Amino acid sequence: MQKVNFLDLGLIDYKQAWDYQEKLFQELIDLKLRNRTASPEALEIQKHYLLFCEHPHVFTLGRSGEEKNLLVNSEELKAINASFYKNNRGGDITYHGPGQIVGYPILDMDLFFTDIHKYLRLLEEAVILTLSEYGITAGRYPGFTGVWLDADDPLKARKICALGVRCSRWVTMHGFAFNVNTELNYFNYIIPCGITEKSVTSMEKELGRKQNVQEIKFLLKNHIARLFEMDLNSVPLAY
Repeated sequence: MQKVNFLDLGLIDYKQAWDYQEKLFQELIDLKLRNRTASPEALEIQKHYLLFCEHPHVFTLGRSGEEKNLLVNSEELKAINASFYKNNRGGDITYHGPGQIVGYPILDMDLFFTDIHKYLRLLEEAVILTLSEYGITAGRYPGFTGVWLDADDPLKARKICALGVRCSRWVTMHGFAFNVNTELNYFNYIIPCGITEKSVTSMEKELGRKQNVQEIKFLLKNHIARLFEMDLNSVPLAY
């Protein structure tokens, strides 16, 4: 069982969190490369991380996305108090904002399993299991990543969690965005994940009341830990 450091960064600027991810990501890759040529007695222990946070209003575009899926210009972004970043994850455009649990696993998958599809499915499964504890039945929509409600009905299918990851030398970064108390009107300013004619939802919308985000984070991180066979260790912030 791999030891993983868990940090809840709270509400944090997107670029600050991205820079912190990149720092941990590069440190893990550098350590991995040093270990390849180190003697057995000089081997270093890899430091894996699972970061949770929320972001102020921000739209992010993955490397395979199209900027036309952002439906507002720079002046309109200012008017809605939002920012926009192109980043190096997979996927198209998405929204992050307060009331959304964003998860960034920074893991050396060589010490877990080297199967990116399994990695994505387990992250989805952790969200599906968390939703089930609140009486929400969720699943997967054929041909797309993420977690959906009414996934078996194309007319009702709606997304509650988006995924977009980066993996280099089997080290991961970026991750998932799980709508809990999210301001869903911000999705009207984009074509979410480049998918037309599909809506998004949140736990608040489905259950008709605001949810306890801290409680949901606790359940979610424990499902992730169990599915990935992690030994989670909460550590203080050090960025």
